This record gives sequence, C-alpha cells and structure tokens, in this order.
Amino acid sequence: MEVQEAIKSRRSIRKYKPDPVDDKTLELVLEAARWAPSWDNTQCWRFIVVRDTKTKSELADTLPKGNTANRAMRQAPVVIVACAELGKSGYLGGKLSSDKGDWYMFDVALAMQNLVLAAHSLGLGTVYIGWFNEERVTSILGIPSGFCVLAMTPLGYPDHQPRPTPRKKLPEIAFYEKWGRK
Repeated sequence: MEVQEAIKSRRSIRKYKPDPVDDKTLELVLEAARWAPSWDNTQCWRFIVVRDTKTKSELADTLPKGNTANRAMRQAPVVIVACAELGKSGYLGGKLSSDKGDWYMFDVALAMQNLVLAAHSLGLGTVYIGWFNEERVTSILGIPSGFCVLAMTPLGYPDHQPRPTPRKKLPEIAFYEKWGRK
C-alpha cells in the first residue's frame, strides 16, 4: 500500500476478528515503530506486546466508563502499550535543551504513527488510546520508574470498516509565509 493511501484510508477500529496476529506480522509493525525519527536519535520509546487474555482485560479495565475502545482492548488478539523513557528526549549532554520540555510525547507519537500506518498497510486495525489510568497500567505491567505509559492500541484484523470522518479543508489549517495568509 502506498503511503498516501495508507494515511488517507486508515481508520480507528473498535471491532476485531478473533484471528491471531502471527509473530512475523507483529515484528513488521514493531519495526516500523522502531524506525521513527526521534530527538537526537534517543529512541526513548518502549513497547509492551500483550496477548494474554487476562492482562488485556485488566488493561481494558483501566479505561474510563464511556471509552468506546474498551471492547476493542478485550477483543483484539494483541494490545500494544507504548511507553517512554523520561529525561532523554529533549536533552543534550544531560541537560534539558528544549523550551517544550521533555520531548518524549512527540517521539512516541511519531513511533505510534509509524506503527498504526504499518499495521493498516498489512490489513490490521488499531485504535490509538490515550484515555486510561496510567498508574494502574504501570502497576499491571510492572513498568519501572523513569518510564511512563503514553498510549495503547489493540491490534488485530478488523471486523468492520468505519466510514471516513470529515477533515478540515487545507486552507483552514495551512498558511503560507505568515499566520492567516492562504
């Protein structure tokens, strides 16, 4: 699948078939994440692959009531949890060098974007989840101090194909030379 097609056709998937995701396909998805750009090549991301039904259910329980991804977390054959090593990204020579603070959110988001696009190109579905109880996820997965949980996604074969959601027109979001200049 061509990159532009993958970007435009990827959708958040909340219903999955029970079909397993084989190790080779999973590795391709993780490889795509690994090749994302990062601040000073710090590669602060870490990914936890969860296949255990009980653990997936515990992770789903960390989502607040009303989060529509709850069922997807239980249904998909795999859940990937994205973490970040703190104090690396945005630092040079051990000192914070960015006025944006620790850059880890940017770096992990880039890696996750690669991951979800690669998954889609391989016929897999994902839904990017950021609304959950991080403290509980940290406890369930035994994540050490110095790391934080940023996102989770179920990963599996879609059992539905959502319609595209409307996007703003390019002139609403892109300006040329100065703010507001179309």
